[in-house]
Amino acid sequence: MVRRLSLESVLIPLVCAASPAWADDAVADSGEAEIVVTAARSVLPASALPLTVDVVGTEELAQQAAISGSVVDAVSTLTPSFSPTRQKLSGSGETLRGRSPLYAINGIPQSTPLRDGSRDGFTIDPFFVDRVELIFGSNALQGIGATGGVVNQVTVGAPKVEGLSGRALVRGTADDGSHGDGFGGKVAGLLSWKSGRSDATAGAAYEARGAFYDARGRRIGVDSTQGEIQDSKALSLFGRFGYELGDTARLDLILSRFELKGDGDYVAVANSADRARRIPTTAVRGDPPGVPATNRTETASLSLTDPDLGGGNFVAQIFFNRSRDTFGGDPTPIATFQDPRIAPVGTLFDQSQNRSRKYGGKISYEREVPGIPGLTAIAGFDALFDKTEQRLIATGRIWVPPTDFRSLAPFGQLNLKLFDGKLRLAGGARWENVKITIDDFTTLYSAGSTAVAGGSPSFSDVLFNGGVIVEPAPGIRAYASYAEGYTVPDVGRITRSINRPGVDIDNFLDISPIVSNNREVGVEAKRGPLDASVAYFWSSSDKGQLLVLNGGVFDVQRLRVEIQGLEVNLGVQTPIPGLRVSAGYAHIDGRYDSDTPPDGVVDTDLDGANISPDRLNLAASYARGPFTARLQTQFYLGRSFTGKVRVPENDFEGYAVADAYLGYDTGLGQLTFAVQNLFDRQYIDYSSDTTRAGDRSRFFAGRGRTFTLGWDYRF
Repeated sequence: MVRRLSLESVLIPLVCAASPAWADDAVADSGEAEIVVTAARSVLPASALPLTVDVVGTEELAQQAAISGSVVDAVSTLTPSFSPTRQKLSGSGETLRGRSPLYAINGIPQSTPLRDGSRDGFTIDPFFVDRVELIFGSNALQGIGATGGVVNQVTVGAPKVEGLSGRALVRGTADDGSHGDGFGGKVAGLLSWKSGRSDATAGAAYEARGAFYDARGRRIGVDSTQGEIQDSKALSLFGRFGYELGDTARLDLILSRFELKGDGDYVAVANSADRARRIPTTAVRGDPPGVPATNRTETASLSLTDPDLGGGNFVAQIFFNRSRDTFGGDPTPIATFQDPRIAPVGTLFDQSQNRSRKYGGKISYEREVPGIPGLTAIAGFDALFDKTEQRLIATGRIWVPPTDFRSLAPFGQLNLKLFDGKLRLAGGARWENVKITIDDFTTLYSAGSTAVAGGSPSFSDVLFNGGVIVEPAPGIRAYASYAEGYTVPDVGRITRSINRPGVDIDNFLDISPIVSNNREVGVEAKRGPLDASVAYFWSSSDKGQLLVLNGGVFDVQRLRVEIQGLEVNLGVQTPIPGLRVSAGYAHIDGRYDSDTPPDGVVDTDLDGANISPDRLNLAASYARGPFTARLQTQFYLGRSFTGKVRVPENDFEGYAVADAYLGYDTGLGQLTFAVQNLFDRQYIDYSSDTTRAGDRSRFFAGRGRTFTLGWDYRF
């Protein structure tokens, strides 16, 4: 909710990821830079906002990218309440505080909630990301999708110096056994030019990843259907073009294109896993049918900003985003795709592709209210239009019908500073007006070729947020907050599964929006070398979304869901110059109503497809002179899932992994050496261990010890 985010706290690793962000007048007086979290839609310091915020800064992000290679891995590693990643292209089941986060680039949504392909963690290369802003808990600041929070990737800024500047990166990766097909590499470059009022930045990043191996030297199995980052190639293009209209007003055009393609060199060995003996799925060289899984995203935005328009801050943005997520084909024909009218049952091969296109605009104005000292007001309006469908590309059939989403949302916020900052009040409301339109359609043969009447169901609601912060002494704070967020359930999963006649979309309640809330209380202290916080949160939704495995495909159930959790964080600057140690812990419980029909009372634990394990993070970082280093460990704690519905085979054993990073500034660029899974720990990833109990083709091990050597030069 409120925490001081100084420049130092951004550059020093933030293992204590759930700690609230705070800033006050003392920060400015001491010369430390206040951090403006753009995803919060305000230029006020974080101390004035009823939000729990964290920032992964430039240097910290570069370190984590050297270790793991992606933004989503960096966020997951540093954030105890974020699920461990699957190390796959799909992020299905990866949650923040037990709910789905909204991924954004400069505030532009990358998620596709109408038919969630779970590819939103791979839409831009981290080379072009300056920092990552995290807003925890349900909120509607960015509109649809942030029931777990917001992961906003802020791209590199405009050049500050006249003339030419830039950056170059070369990086190589190898597994512990130096397998020939396990090598990977990355090259990236960025050039910037500034002349007077005009500036331009353009760059490209290309990465080739080899096969992944576990700690026992076995090639990790491939998920040829959902997609892989191993055995793939990715090309990311970026451009930023700006013009200063006056002393304060600025116009920016930002373009981004990202495409990750699987090479399709491997196939999973059928039934190679043995869950009882903890033997994971492996892969061999082969030629999977169809085209490999691919993720392609294109984003464009044009923004006009003026921080001193009429004494206030004006921001306007229009944007366009388009994605195509191609899923690989299963060597064993999926029953869902079979149709005897096309081919004999058991012989028809197909694969699907999500197609999503969204455009919209945002406008807001913020300034102090004349005549009322300490009161700041924000007024704004957001519009979003999204069209999504899912096609079967081998036969040209429509699996998920084209679905149009329209959101029009005015909003307002008030922020009041009292008693010289010892008491702060903040709150506001957002009026969401949503309409979903689906034309008449017919489901696949496997769903009975059911004719469904289309419709245009609508949703209108006022979503509130508010908070109070008390600072009885400098550096000591207590706070409480409440915020509502919303999303739609995975409409595509629901509509494609309709198998009873007479359904009319206008009154089909299963596609009504999910309204969730986040309540939080906490205490924090930042005095001298100590930075500590404790926060407790709980949230609920009457018609939440539960993913349930059905015949190899996850379907959606709409049930009451309740989640609560505790986050404890500690950071200490030691007497040794440059050395900081930190720890973060998150405990999360989630339950749902498993009764048929539902009775509104939660009685069963959410499983691993819907909630993350408890976790303890420990880290030590050192930065002095040209030398930087970091050692970090994540302990994922075992848990059993209890309740009326129980699958003991899905209980989680737990595991721990450690990573290391070394950097040295030579004067001609920084040499970096990183090791992922430092002690070569053999483990089964969380998603595999807690879902698909009877599936031996998707029981995946985590990546074994991996070395990355790089050179990063800036000029």
